[in-house]
Amino acid sequence: MNNDELIAQVTAKAQSWLTNGYDEETKAEVRRMLEAEDKTELIECFYKDLEFGTGGLRGIMGAGSNRMNIYTVGSATQGLANYLKEAFKDLPQISVVVGHDVRNNSRKFAEIVANIFSANGIKAYLFNDFRPTPELSFAIRHLGCQSGVNITASHNPKEYNGYKAYWADGAQIISPHDTNIIDNVNRIQSVDEIKFNGNPDLIEIIGEAVDNAFLTEIKALSLDPEVCRRHHDLKIVYTPIHGTGVKMIPDSLRNYGFDNIIHVPEQDIPSGDFPTVESPNPEVPSAMAMAIAKAKEVNADVIFASDPDADRIGCVVRLKNGEYQLLNGNQIVMILLNYIMVRYREMGRLQGNEFVVKTIVTTETIKAIAENNNVKMYDCYTGFKWIASVIRDLEGRERYIGGGEESYGFLAEDFARDKDAVSAVSLMAEIAAWAKDRGMDFLSMLQDIYVQNGFSLEEGISVVRKGKSGAEEIQQMMKNFRTNPPKSLGGSPVVTIKDYADLNMTDVVAGKVEKMDMPTTSNVLQYFTADGTKVSVRPSGTEPKIKFYIEVHDTLPSAEQYDELTAKSHVKMEAVKKDLGI
Repeated sequence: MNNDELIAQVTAKAQSWLTNGYDEETKAEVRRMLEAEDKTELIECFYKDLEFGTGGLRGIMGAGSNRMNIYTVGSATQGLANYLKEAFKDLPQISVVVGHDVRNNSRKFAEIVANIFSANGIKAYLFNDFRPTPELSFAIRHLGCQSGVNITASHNPKEYNGYKAYWADGAQIISPHDTNIIDNVNRIQSVDEIKFNGNPDLIEIIGEAVDNAFLTEIKALSLDPEVCRRHHDLKIVYTPIHGTGVKMIPDSLRNYGFDNIIHVPEQDIPSGDFPTVESPNPEVPSAMAMAIAKAKEVNADVIFASDPDADRIGCVVRLKNGEYQLLNGNQIVMILLNYIMVRYREMGRLQGNEFVVKTIVTTETIKAIAENNNVKMYDCYTGFKWIASVIRDLEGRERYIGGGEESYGFLAEDFARDKDAVSAVSLMAEIAAWAKDRGMDFLSMLQDIYVQNGFSLEEGISVVRKGKSGAEEIQQMMKNFRTNPPKSLGGSPVVTIKDYADLNMTDVVAGKVEKMDMPTTSNVLQYFTADGTKVSVRPSGTEPKIKFYIEVHDTLPSAEQYDELTAKSHVKMEAVKKDLGI
């Protein structure tokens, strides 16, 4: 399709948004784009429909079929409502939970979602204000609902918003419900099919009672309440980065017994503009700058952060020289899982049926930790819906004790089925106290883990390619990696290639191909070298980027050699990146 044809196509589509079904504000915005000489914005807003994918919706807010607005949110909700009425047709009353984060328009979208559900005869429990994503997951199970929707774009930039759909188990939807819901959403052909006029009798506002029940369950996860009491004055700096964790996480820390919680006042202000940071993402060092400055001011023991919907955790540790260092997501998961397994063993709670879960792009060191503690470990695809799927599949037969992913997500519990910064921060504070009892800190704990289980250094690199042309470029990059896989990485030959698009695992040395046992296919490539290096490549499902996950492995004989081995591994990491062309 040439540019003239594309402009003609998007113009016709945009003009359909000038009919009576759309509000005046939306129509004015569409007219502005139609009248503009530069058609770039018009193309980006209308060249496709914002897809209701397996994780729901996520996109830039604004007018247009490829934007987050009341009509794309409305279409998604009407389709979900139609499917719920099919799937639970024998229930006298279908019910859902609706929550939202602090983003601009989140409350507005949440109220529209609740109205549409109620207009379709479905009871909607609507939170009275913003709440962490994991609390929505908990509330679905706690209230016995069949589904739930959370309006959030997690840690995306401020111009984004999103729509996450959940099933009765509190997990984000997977097969067969995902494709069935998508089919129902795609059947909505006109804005007139969306029932916007709600039934107030079917909307119930919820809040404090659910908060208290959630916090009570999180408190029960504590594995050493006494150590928390002994170190109740641990200096903890916490920032919600303007997000939903502002109340729940400090409340949970106090429940655990910690009473020296130091705030970053400017970032305690809930705001969808995230005014003090470029990106509200605890993975990004700059997002932690104000918390680190506060920690230096008060000589804090540890810094914790959560992202806007409080499902991801950030952690910064104080070094012996007084400086502070950001832990990566792999390290946070390693510390949490190692603590849980060690404490279970010390307490005599390991019965032989416990298991942990990690995603395929998360460090292989976790597998070694699990093996050394005689705990089963399962791998799954990226995203907590897949961790939740493993929990559901093994429910009643094996006992879940924790799971996480490299992107700063962790879930210690099974009463919620999405990653949870509320419980993760609470347990990390307990671990900091437990380490202090032993004359250690997070860094020395990590070094101990590496000595016992093998050393790994991980790095994630995202290559951003925006818009229609960017999506095509990312597609081409994946095609090139498939047709021309690297022969070696960092000086070590590639010995195994896993392609999750066709579930083929190739033994390069033997020339053999085996099928992998996974629940479905996924657009992910992995390369493993003879010396243990692992590289994973996948396009993001929620952002315009292709992601590279690199980890290099070695043996750490003693903690004293940690700095030397880290420097050596960084050199190896750069060699691997050069071989990948990134």
